[in-house]
Amino acid sequence: MGEPERSRRLSHTKALGETLRAYRAVVASRARSQASHRASFRLDLVGALIVGLVEFGEIWVLYSATDQIGGFTLAQIMLVFGLSDLAFSLADLVAGHCDNLPLYVRAGTLDVFFLRPQPVLAQLVTSDLSLRRIGRCLVGATSLTVGLVLNDIDWTAGTVGLLLLALASGFVIFTAQFVTAAGLQFFLVNGAEMTNAFVYGGRYAATQPTSVWPRSLLVVFGVVFPVAFAAFLPVSTLLGTPGVAGLPVWLGWLAPVAALWAVVVAGLSWRWGLRHYRGAGG
Repeated sequence: MGEPERSRRLSHTKALGETLRAYRAVVASRARSQASHRASFRLDLVGALIVGLVEFGEIWVLYSATDQIGGFTLAQIMLVFGLSDLAFSLADLVAGHCDNLPLYVRAGTLDVFFLRPQPVLAQLVTSDLSLRRIGRCLVGATSLTVGLVLNDIDWTAGTVGLLLLALASGFVIFTAQFVTAAGLQFFLVNGAEMTNAFVYGGRYAATQPTSVWPRSLLVVFGVVFPVAFAAFLPVSTLLGTPGVAGLPVWLGWLAPVAALWAVVVAGLSWRWGLRHYRGAGG
């Protein structure tokens, strides 16, 4: 490697480090701001925790009334719920405030993002931080832990790898969904209800057995927005239980492929929407 090439790489590395340092400073300042109001912060955490418990209670009631649904028992579905809910909660913590894009568009706030020397999407992601969503993460993590204890799992390096792969892939899939919804808002502006149908509807679908879905939902949440790969299919592979009829049990290992597809869709949606945007007119 020549001296000019080495200098160029060092310069790029230094620039990247300075950019990341700036983003860390912004996120840290927002976290300190929320944590400084202790009473409000605690109430927000408790509220988010209660919402998560209510959603888990629905699963509990359904599976307590019968031996199994879609070939899954309560103990097994706790793995699916825990894995999908934890992945979604982490994605919601990082990118959930992309829902604010319509407000930024109407207020002209988004125009300010174009004046700064950082990517617009990166600024949108760091524009807010809702620490209360940590409460939801606790529900998912607890359900996942209990599910791992209750189920008879053959612990090997492959088992651990599959779980970590599923959690990382689920996080990417749900984060990509938030970005996809944000890209569509450039056209819809007041269509958050429509995009929430596949973002939050996808989260709910991911906590249920894919084996009971009708064909239309299999297409929407198994292919277009592949939330089935966030939890159910990896758990089916992990436990060796039947997944979707006619599909192989090892399909859960393809979660990274589904995550890559979700990123491609999100990238296209965001770039398409950003190019369509012409400003707030102020």
